[in-house]
Amino acid sequence: MNFIRNLPGPFLIFLGALSLSFGGLIVKSFEGATLWQILFWRSVFFSLTVLAFLIITYKKKLFNSFYLSGLPGFIGGVILSIGFCGYVFAMYNTTVANTNFIISLQILFLAIFGYFFLKEKISSITLFSIILAVVGVSTMVGNSLTPGELSGNLAAFLMPITFAVLIIIVRKFPAVDMVPAQFVAGICCCLIGYMLSNKIMISYHDIFLGFLAGFFQIGFGFIFITIGARTTPSAMVGIIMLSESVLGPLWAFLFASERPSMFSLIGGAIIIFAVLIQFYTLLNKSKKTISH
Repeated sequence: MNFIRNLPGPFLIFLGALSLSFGGLIVKSFEGATLWQILFWRSVFFSLTVLAFLIITYKKKLFNSFYLSGLPGFIGGVILSIGFCGYVFAMYNTTVANTNFIISLQILFLAIFGYFFLKEKISSITLFSIILAVVGVSTMVGNSLTPGELSGNLAAFLMPITFAVLIIIVRKFPAVDMVPAQFVAGICCCLIGYMLSNKIMISYHDIFLGFLAGFFQIGFGFIFITIGARTTPSAMVGIIMLSESVLGPLWAFLFASERPSMFSLIGGAIIIFAVLIQFYTLLNKSKKTISH
């Protein structure tokens, strides 16, 4: 664990984004598991991975870490679980490209929520990027006429929205360690998957994919990002995380033969451009703060 902590923060963020980018490919590779069975097994292995990390990190102070995270950590975990459910639902019902492009909107939702809950002003450039992102989403989602794909696109919005809410909680309570909240999120998703599944047992092939999703994809993904974000400027974190939006559709294209539509690519390109504008604004703001 000390070896991981000694790695450069930006490199850890990239490793986290790389791990997360395989989510769509893994979900598309399940043979016979239903949406809720995928959610259950993915969450079981994710919860075990986070628990192992907490035990290694806190040792005898494990239970105290949950106590110290308190109500903000618990609420953050419940909110994160909603995003996890939306992610699996979206990947199950729409394309990997659409889901990843929509997830990249989290920085814009953060600006909107910051305006309403933290009284942070929205600059004209940020407002322009938000309008541009809406155009991109409209281009991409408006082409999804089938009910299943449309519901998947709408469900994908849960991830950037819940992530932005989670960041607002962290900024309201900066001393709260959000790793215990990830365990809470995993347990909540396990319960949701269990209650909505007709049966839990699936093939060994699909259980192995659930292990890959829970342990490697989101388990290591979130651990790398959590550690790396402590020493990496927030604007740089956001830019590096964009690699997930690029790599996710690439893996699905190469290994699952999933070809996004031209409207998806155009809308996604507009969204990425809008997000980059917002990152550029944040980067300039942080430089001015440092210079003063």
